Amino acid sequence: MTSSEVGSTRSDGRGVEAPAALEATGVVHAFGADASIRALDGVDLEVPAGSCVALVGESGSGKTTLLRCFNRMVEPQEGVVAVGGRDVRELPVETLRRNVGYVPQDGGLLPHWTVRRNVALVPRLLGLSDAASRADNALALARLEPSVFSGRYPHELSGGQRQRVALARAIAARPPAILLDEPFGALDAISRSDLQGAFDEVRRATSVTTLLVTHDLAEAAKLADVLVVMRAGRVEQRGSFAELRRNPGTPYVRALLERTLARLVHLQEDA
Repeated sequence: MTSSEVGSTRSDGRGVEAPAALEATGVVHAFGADASIRALDGVDLEVPAGSCVALVGESGSGKTTLLRCFNRMVEPQEGVVAVGGRDVRELPVETLRRNVGYVPQDGGLLPHWTVRRNVALVPRLLGLSDAASRADNALALARLEPSVFSGRYPHELSGGQRQRVALARAIAARPPAILLDEPFGALDAISRSDLQGAFDEVRRATSVTTLLVTHDLAEAAKLADVLVVMRAGRVEQRGSFAELRRNPGTPYVRALLERTLARLVHLQEDA
């Protein structure tokens, strides 16, 4: 596929053809001095505009590497990665990253900046005159009252609150897409559930296209429209949780589902 062909179309279920908001085609990325370790081995992915797709898999499956291709934190050796139908290699890195929200696992907040200044970072870099009000709006969407939290510093927040600030920062400039790299992974169960709820509200309010990385199949089933199960740098299967549960395509997917369902039953018994 050439860069001029990146904006391919797909049906949205109503007979309307619309470009995939995020798209990867034939992506290969290898590590090591001799490039013998393939983190991504010919991966194809489509994330339609407004949807949430979760990349699911164990450590080393390639899910985080694939996610980071979309903001050029990783530059694959082969294939095409596109945002809004445009090859990301055609965009300056700074421009791309200011127009695609990103939430890393540790939040990545600047410790010497207040909450409002952290959240207003991208709007200010974009030269928007209403950066402060955008930051406050984003904080409110993330379930943080601006009058209470905007003047605090990251060390004055709980882990869940810091991740809410990171989510608010990712959406403050209202980007068309956001990338989330296991944003709930380091939280306790209660904070994790609360943040998942805040994330779901943000999605509903903004219709932002979302690519989410998680190792937790149950979390993916709760938050995403489509699950993409990865293993050893390849896509094992994709579909809704119901589709995967009804017809697991590989022994690995079947085993992953069985472990997840067994854990959910165990949690229900303990409740």
